Amino acid sequence: MVIHLQVNSLTKSFGARTLFEDLTFGIAEGERIGLIAANGTGKTTLLNIIAGRTECDSGEVVFRRDLTVGYLEQDPRFPAGLTVLEACFHGQDEAVQALAQYEQAAAAGDSDAIERSMTRIEALGAWDFEQRAKEILTRLRIADLGQRVETLSGGQLKRVALAAALIAEPDLLLLDEPTNHLDLEMTEWLETYLAGRRMSLLMVTHDRYFLDRVCNQIIEIDERRLYSYKGNYSYYLEKRQERLDAADAAAARMKNLYRRELEWIRRTPSARTGKAKYRIDAFQEIQEKARLRRSEGSVQLDVRQTYIGKKIFEAEHLFKRFGDRVILHDFSYLFARHEKLGIVGNNGTGKSTFIKILLGSEPADSGRIDVGETVRFGYYSQQGLTFDPEARVIDTVTAIAEQITLGDGRQISASQLLTRFLFSRSAQYDYVAKLSGGERRRLYLCTILMADPNFLVLDEPTNDLDIRTLHVLEEYLASFPGCLIVVSHDRYFMDKVADHLLVFEGEGRIKEFPGSYTDYRTWRREQEAAAARTTVQPKKSSFLPRSPEPERPKERVKGKLSFKEKREFEQLEAEITRLEEEKAAIEAALSSGTLSTEELLAYSERIAVLIEEIDTKSMRWLELSEL
Repeated sequence: MVIHLQVNSLTKSFGARTLFEDLTFGIAEGERIGLIAANGTGKTTLLNIIAGRTECDSGEVVFRRDLTVGYLEQDPRFPAGLTVLEACFHGQDEAVQALAQYEQAAAAGDSDAIERSMTRIEALGAWDFEQRAKEILTRLRIADLGQRVETLSGGQLKRVALAAALIAEPDLLLLDEPTNHLDLEMTEWLETYLAGRRMSLLMVTHDRYFLDRVCNQIIEIDERRLYSYKGNYSYYLEKRQERLDAADAAAARMKNLYRRELEWIRRTPSARTGKAKYRIDAFQEIQEKARLRRSEGSVQLDVRQTYIGKKIFEAEHLFKRFGDRVILHDFSYLFARHEKLGIVGNNGTGKSTFIKILLGSEPADSGRIDVGETVRFGYYSQQGLTFDPEARVIDTVTAIAEQITLGDGRQISASQLLTRFLFSRSAQYDYVAKLSGGERRRLYLCTILMADPNFLVLDEPTNDLDIRTLHVLEEYLASFPGCLIVVSHDRYFMDKVADHLLVFEGEGRIKEFPGSYTDYRTWRREQEAAAARTTVQPKKSSFLPRSPEPERPKERVKGKLSFKEKREFEQLEAEITRLEEEKAAIEAALSSGTLSTEELLAYSERIAVLIEEIDTKSMRWLELSEL
């Protein structure tokens, strides 16, 4: 087993706040590791330390000699003036120079310079770099390769940075929230791409389907300690619960022992010297352990919801466009009570604009919107709330309300509410500027829910939230008695909270689907497969002159395969079935969590080969089936 890097006794603090201490772990060749921890516990800081962007307080990171490392930052930056394509080559100076020299020589018509630059490009493999960049950028829907990076949106910039990390094909790739700013199709493509590559991965992501399908190991930072699980996300959930149950049982045993020892030490005060001294010392140790309480905090979302009447929200014949780009075309919809609607679609199809039209912050070109008198919106926007960075967390909440009414009618203070949202007493007096991205999102969610909404509109609520907070938010939304509209690229989240969908297909086309996102994807794949099997026969033109046709080879009648083709067709069916069964068996093994590192690597390589073989043979099977 080849070890790519070793992290030894790593500790990092910010002021009096310790993020993690004495972390030790390694990353071997072929390992795809997901890093899980609560917001504010140092996930991004750990990646920055490994990438050499941040210093640690103590410990070391040791790399294998000649190891190449790629890093996708959470908020990437490129020097102004670079084009999209140049940004993808940023850091690959020799390749960029060779391509630039080739372009200059070609423009000047200098054949000698062209030959020299082509030789250099081939030696550096720069042709492959450029081709990979264009293919990956196309997949990530970045069309204008000559666009300057300073003109890109934040989401586009993140996708360009992702492309730059992927085309380099490093030995080890560090990814910080790679699925942020990707739509659902891009996320599924990235999932397949990474699963089929040999590079090792260390990633931070809240996308649980992504963790389940890409990672073969999970490491968790909990209570500033590191726990490792040799399996995917499903395996991690199972084994983590076993660990917590064992810890609870051990704590219960310790408390029972503490109670017995306490009875003894109170009963025999005269025996506290001499031979009983060891009992006194043991009691002190037991007392400390018994008092240890696991701070498995959870966000408590039991704020009051205002009554909502029968009339909710009605949209009739809405039209909206920006120039040639159509967002809505004659859209009508009637929202019912307790409705939980998910909105999905590719980036740029107008989901966020649609939300703003419904809320009245963006006018429709035509149409009518009628909102019920009892409706009270709570809007969680994709951009988030702009907090004063110099304000303290507690002041941000008390500026909205000093007292908050809970679902059972009780009132609590702003400080108590923040405690329920996992802000400790000391953290409540921190400045907003010190909060992590996920902690700011959690504070934003707190300010939305404390306003007693009965119609929640959530635009990308999962970005930057840790998995624990997402789980509690999902449970809250599942029992939320009002209406809900949620726009999200998180497939797991959508499956848990939305019972039907509006699918934005582009050009103003919006399809209603009565089911979960997974149901929709299954239905869509079936439709695509059925379309691929359907052969459209070309019609003979009625405008061709009726003249004697020259002799030509006889066209094959559909269904008349040669003996050799029939045999090939039958063999392909059997081979595809066999390969699919082998693929399913490997996927089950990879999810079992019982494989060694060597087995994980071998299976990962084999499944990539299987996918390619299945695709090739399926394409040939389709060709023969259409003859």
